[in-house]
Amino acid sequence: MLNFDALRSARTRTEPFTYIVAEGAVTSEEAASVREDYPAIDKTGYLPLSKLDSQGKFQELVEDLQSPELAEVLSEKLGLDLIGKPRMITVRKLSKLGDGRIHNDSVSKICTMLIYLNDGWDKEEGGAIRALNGEHDMDDFAEEVEPLAGNVFAFARSETSWHGHPPFAGERYVIQTTFLTSQEELDRKENRGGIQFALKKIFERFQGGRA
Repeated sequence: MLNFDALRSARTRTEPFTYIVAEGAVTSEEAASVREDYPAIDKTGYLPLSKLDSQGKFQELVEDLQSPELAEVLSEKLGLDLIGKPRMITVRKLSKLGDGRIHNDSVSKICTMLIYLNDGWDKEEGGAIRALNGEHDMDDFAEEVEPLAGNVFAFARSETSWHGHPPFAGERYVIQTTFLTSQEELDRKENRGGIQFALKKIFERFQGGRA
């Protein structure tokens, strides 16, 4: 499903950090099918794929995100060696206002690719990711990418890879693929994500019991 040629044809930007922006990585029709088969998510934030049910067109896209070809394409476009590196896929459906604060990712991450799946978007409401010129000002950005179906933002992690998005609350479909420095880091992040997922469930049950 993933249009690798759309990624290959993207221009590599090197300032303020190394990244690509691609359009048409999936069609609007394919994105609609993926949303129909999306895991049942009722929590904000990114959730580990390993903790979610994966089926149908959603699973078809995930298989492309797990493919060797993606590692090859991103290696070429971002000037990295991702072949054989472990990767973690996390999935978002819902955002809260506190999400998207400025950050440059941890040193355990080599690169990250975000593929968006939303049918429409009003960037005046926030939620469009920005490649930032620095760590202090969300409005000082080199480029903004709306989270529309088929749009991709992929970047090499560095000390200057500052990014974020203006506050937004609501549905925001995006799948994140992160290449990591080691299997140990992948295991640690998977375990941490699983613990956070479990704690959210416990908290929700506790809140429900008090209602």
